[in-house]
Amino acid sequence: MVSRGQSRAPEKRALEAALVEVAEKLADRQAVRVLSIPHLYDLPPGGETVARLREISGDIVFLSWVYPRAARWVLDRAGIRGQFGRVELVEGDGEGDEEAAAGENPLAAAALADDASTDETPERVLDTLSLPDRKIYCIDLRVAEDAAAYADELRRILSEGGEGTLEAFTESGGSELRFSAADDLAPPDVIEPLRIEEGTTRRWYPVIDFSRCTNCMECIDFCLFGVYGINDAETILVEQPDNCRKGCPACSRVCPENAIIFPQHKTPAIAGAETDDGTGLKIDLSLLFGAPEKDEDPIAAAARERDEQLLLAGRAAVGMEVGIPKRRLEKRTGPKDDLDQLIDQLDGFDL
Repeated sequence: MVSRGQSRAPEKRALEAALVEVAEKLADRQAVRVLSIPHLYDLPPGGETVARLREISGDIVFLSWVYPRAARWVLDRAGIRGQFGRVELVEGDGEGDEEAAAGENPLAAAALADDASTDETPERVLDTLSLPDRKIYCIDLRVAEDAAAYADELRRILSEGGEGTLEAFTESGGSELRFSAADDLAPPDVIEPLRIEEGTTRRWYPVIDFSRCTNCMECIDFCLFGVYGINDAETILVEQPDNCRKGCPACSRVCPENAIIFPQHKTPAIAGAETDDGTGLKIDLSLLFGAPEKDEDPIAAAARERDEQLLLAGRAAVGMEVGIPKRRLEKRTGPKDDLDQLIDQLDGFDL
């Protein structure tokens, strides 16, 4: 899926056009179908495009202008699920990702410290899910400027897939749907281009990374706009996405596992990056879009952002009094004081 995203930068449009040509050439020689669809994050959940994507059973390569982790879980939310395919065309080597991301969130830092101090790893929601036996490869179009790099990665994925059928998507705003496949995969009358016309509007809502989420429910306690709910299995979900206040990422700051993603946010760790390298440029840009100051506690920033949205909605501010996990917030990675030790002893009693 080659995404135009939400900008009209000519260099992005040129790369998208080049990648469509690459995909079409590969489709002429491989058992591949190439589709072009609107921007996935903005698609209405009950629309034609999502319905078509849900019908696909083969492996998928998804190219977009959002981070691969964000892309995977946006797809999952839309009901397009599978095993995570290995992508070699990435930015950086990913070392220390969790630790770097935890720097955005003291609760996440405390959670990492807890994990390191115990032999038990907390169960993730992903561990309880049954996923289809197919792979989904998510590629970030910001990694390279040359279409040749993506062509090489697509060829590598095709060779890795063996004789399986690969569904490669190109996402280009308005979009046309092309079926280019071997005769035994599609009859001749569906090889011609097919336009998918589906209007979209810019949306803003959280996406849950279930490979990190432990179902702690702290997001549902914190959010006061009815965005979150639980399903029949008592698992957290984004129940009313359009209730989310545009531009507000507060719930992502209080998540102890950094499992809540806002793909369009300007701060990489909130937008789904595996790590935020903390360079000056990224920090300065993120400050323009509401990130906390360097010396501001992220939880305090989350409460401030929530209060701003409550006031805009004509409701009363609640500050730090509602939905803040105070006991976990107080956990620090330094030595425990006498009160911490006393509480630990009380926790150990079988009362």
